[in-house]
Amino acid sequence: MTVNNPIIFNVSKLNLFYGEAQALKNIELNIFEKEVTALIGPSGCGKSTFLRTLNRMNDLIESCKIEGEITYHDQNIYEPFTDVIGLRKRVGMVFQKPNPFPMSIYDNITYGPKCQGIKDKNVLKQIVEESLKQAALWDEVKDRLKESALSLSGGQQQRLCIARTIAMKPDVILMDEPTSALDPVATAKIEDLIVELKKNYTIIIVTHNMQQAARISDKTAFFLMGELIEYGDTNIVFSTPEHKKTEEYITGRFG
Repeated sequence: MTVNNPIIFNVSKLNLFYGEAQALKNIELNIFEKEVTALIGPSGCGKSTFLRTLNRMNDLIESCKIEGEITYHDQNIYEPFTDVIGLRKRVGMVFQKPNPFPMSIYDNITYGPKCQGIKDKNVLKQIVEESLKQAALWDEVKDRLKESALSLSGGQQQRLCIARTIAMKPDVILMDEPTSALDPVATAKIEDLIVELKKNYTIIIVTHNMQQAARISDKTAFFLMGELIEYGDTNIVFSTPEHKKTEEYITGRFG
């Protein structure tokens, strides 16, 4: 029997609409602290939409309407008085395509902390070093901190984006297909990094790669047509899924 860590997100009766179209239907699940949760399913099934509900990124889409409740540390993040900027600081996000700012490696990492009012150069220097070390990038870039972030390889840029997220001292890191634009070597580095990061962070990752979900995640949620079909320990979901649709997707019969 699996002993779960404490619950960090509790999702209850979550429905999401883009205009008239319903993208998420009655989603119910708990996400646990300091675990990697993989969201899998075919394109357009709602997994990225669901990921973005956890830090209210869908608020930026005008036609989006949400019903239901998501609690984060027992606070409903959709309450009217929620500090959304504070939420996004604690629930950081790494996107599919590396998106470093067109500035130096150093400035990419310090941008967020400076916006938070941190001006002390020694503190900033420490944040840069710690964040890059946690993102397994320090040894590769420590002598190039003043160079443009755009001079890095794709895999390095994605690790820089992870470091930039870490610099904000988040609690949770959301990752939307973080390796889909990378080659196998860069992908393996990011996967190793994710396993390392879960010692300190809760990680929720959208992935199209079944092997990746099986390798790195503790829990797997399978979405189909906006519904959560199955959710549980990754080894169980992959070896003895409860639902036929899950089995068909995992074995490559559709998707």
